[in-house]
Amino acid sequence: MKEGKDRAGKIEQPAPVNTCPAIKDCGGCKYAGTTYMYSCADKYEYVRKLMPKGCKVNDINVCSDPFHYRNKVHSAFKKLRNGRIICGPYEEGSHRIVKVDHCLIENKTASAIIRDCADIAAKMKVSIYNEVTRTGELRRVLVRVAEKTGEVMVVIVTGTKFFRQKTAFVKELTKRHSEITTVLVNINQRHDSMILGSETRKVTGKGYITDILLGKKFRISPTSFYQVNRDQAEILYSTAVRLADFTGRERVIDAYCGTGTTTLTFAGFVESITGVEINPEAVGDAVKNARANDVKNAQFICADAVEYMEELAQAGETADCVILDPTRLGTDERFIKACEKLAPEKIVYISCNPDTLARDLKVFAACGYRARVAEPVDMFPWTSSIETVVLLSKTSV
Repeated sequence: MKEGKDRAGKIEQPAPVNTCPAIKDCGGCKYAGTTYMYSCADKYEYVRKLMPKGCKVNDINVCSDPFHYRNKVHSAFKKLRNGRIICGPYEEGSHRIVKVDHCLIENKTASAIIRDCADIAAKMKVSIYNEVTRTGELRRVLVRVAEKTGEVMVVIVTGTKFFRQKTAFVKELTKRHSEITTVLVNINQRHDSMILGSETRKVTGKGYITDILLGKKFRISPTSFYQVNRDQAEILYSTAVRLADFTGRERVIDAYCGTGTTTLTFAGFVESITGVEINPEAVGDAVKNARANDVKNAQFICADAVEYMEELAQAGETADCVILDPTRLGTDERFIKACEKLAPEKIVYISCNPDTLARDLKVFAACGYRARVAEPVDMFPWTSSIETVVLLSKTSV
């Protein structure tokens, strides 16, 4: 197992141990109570066993500091019978809040802000949203921290259209935390588990934060996708570029491109790259990110990736490489068939779920693409999740 390249410092020996007191209730950290190196070894073996025969599996990229890495933290609130307000993650498999004073994987600043929100709400007697009666104002708080720039976003999620104590609440919160650079209020009256509703109003600041990843600036809005572990994200994308082994003459398509983090990372190594994303808000952010970084060889298309690649193939267009970084659900046969029609020489698959990755690699193999090399990256220390980059290429006829 190895750390990321150019990463200063080594993991101290003996290896760190997760000693969270909420191990039994929370369930978020599968490897709580074990050493970090044990968790990495276990994840590596899981990935190795799932990869197809003939696919080389490189060492896992471990995290140099496996604690307090989550730069995106959110919490619900609950009012107890004694009037006290608590916050924390849900107990595994339920909506019962587990009171945690110091989560070992959450960014320390974000955790402190959320706990102060609970304290302020109690002192101001803010009504807390009740999921059963569907009444109350304060429903959740979401905090995002740009670790490189130090900018901090706070999104106050309410269950009502108006937050009566908004001004006083925000004034007290920003007094306690001068590091907060923007505050927003999001209205969520949905009856499901979605964190944010469709309407967001800016209270202070720009309404977004900016972080720096591999030397490029990225605008992060409340709904933007951005890797929760910035340091490991740099390793993940660097790994993908290294495995792709570009010559600099390639035409590349980045499917599921989101706000363009992968697209703009790859842009410096290829002739041209097109990011395809179905979410128009994400595409808007991606275009702004390209301009902010003066990237000229990247373009962004708001479209369904499958339909876009099929149209290219029908028009006789080609691509040298396709990149995909889907959700935990993985991709589907339609997308893989579209890749087959477009016939790129290489495919770079960035996966956050080894099970759906293994499933999809079988379909890729049936369509003429063999997995050549896989490399795991521990993006989410202590949890069961693991990122894996896989390079696929056409099988010889």
